[in-house]
Amino acid sequence: MKKHDIKNIGLGCIKSLANTKYRVVVYIANTPSMPEYQKCHYMQAMRKGEITDIGIVCGNGWRKVFNVYSKLLYALDADNFSFKTCGHSWQDYRDNFLLQQNSGTALLFSPPLLQNNTNCIHIISGKTYAKTLMESELLNASLIWLDESFAIDIKNRLLVCPYFDYRQLSNQKIERLALLIHELITSN
Repeated sequence: MKKHDIKNIGLGCIKSLANTKYRVVVYIANTPSMPEYQKCHYMQAMRKGEITDIGIVCGNGWRKVFNVYSKLLYALDADNFSFKTCGHSWQDYRDNFLLQQNSGTALLFSPPLLQNNTNCIHIISGKTYAKTLMESELLNASLIWLDESFAIDIKNRLLVCPYFDYRQLSNQKIERLALLIHELITSN
């Protein structure tokens, strides 16, 4: 795949990244193992109940991805993000708002498109995925590794973090990621 052939493929708010409607976009290497997602070549907004359906069919791994994503958004400071106002708990937010139309969120299975995207926070879920994207030249970023778990590219508002799983991205690391996002927002 060539860089100019890349388009957004995944779940979430159906808006163009160039329109900067997304607030937080997570990039992940795998897709749910259901036919409708394996053959997905476009963006699709999730419907209420779809996250539960994916968890039932695909198992605990995908439940963890959605839970961690929701916990992260709920941990972000209210001065810069309004995710907490959409639900009375991170679980309520996950079930009724995450990755749905007008949520400002996306979970992309395609490589990051970073050009002209300064209003959006980009997060690559997994160090291995980030390295694969760099090696295949599908990611043009200047990553600075802060430690074994986190990397940052301030100009592109891009972060690399452990994979969205409780063991890899614990509550403590979710809080650290939320702090790094706050630093990206306030540094620009």
